[in-house]
Amino acid sequence: MDVETARIALACLDLTSLNENDDKAAIDTLCAKAVGPHGKVAAVCVWPRFVAQAREQLPPEVRVAAVANFPDGSTNAERAVNEAKQILDAGGDEVDLVLPYRAFMAGDPKAAAAVIDAVRRATLGRTLKLIIESGELTDEKLIRQASELGIAAGVDFLKTSTGKSPVSATIEAARTMLAAIAASKRSHEVGFKASGGIRRVDEAALYIAATREALGADAAVPARLRFGASGLLNDIEAVLSGATGTPPSSTGY
Repeated sequence: MDVETARIALACLDLTSLNENDDKAAIDTLCAKAVGPHGKVAAVCVWPRFVAQAREQLPPEVRVAAVANFPDGSTNAERAVNEAKQILDAGGDEVDLVLPYRAFMAGDPKAAAAVIDAVRRATLGRTLKLIIESGELTDEKLIRQASELGIAAGVDFLKTSTGKSPVSATIEAARTMLAAIAASKRSHEVGFKASGGIRRVDEAALYIAATREALGADAAVPARLRFGASGLLNDIEAVLSGATGTPPSSTGY
């Protein structure tokens, strides 16, 4: 297994816990794992109610992300803005916003854009990742259009999935999203986040290669590439310690 790939995956990892039964102890455990024997992850990603706790536990260089409009992706802009503000007020650095993908799929891109625009205004100066829920979009054209909508709205990252749908990240959807970034006027600004179901370093390698192919050899860095995962850390650490991979996590991440 490629040790260098494991190091890249670790540096770009958004270590994630978005379980319904998450509690203070679970977040303490998550934050302890974020600073491990082989280095620090890029960020932890949690529910908004755990942002202050995570920020207190983590060193400044590990960012705190939390989800808004999650996981349903409603068209209620006020709700999404309030959740985003809650994240930032608690000390969060990044907001992972779910696109109103059902409205978008139903032919109402204006309703979807309204939510993104409102949250973008409320989060200026902070990192905003748009979860397009690519596994629920029915074809490549919709994935491309959702990506272009987010790029035009000024988001900082396009993210594949909530991890709560039957289909999470796929390399095919990733390539479509990356192609939309590469073709845009913001091709040097927008990053990509593969999220949900990525549990092994050899899987992460596919996304690293696709990102480099679309965005350039220097794009495999936390400012341009993230992995939303929990179980992936086990395999990263196994590779970096010279052991064999450990069993994957049973969660969506």
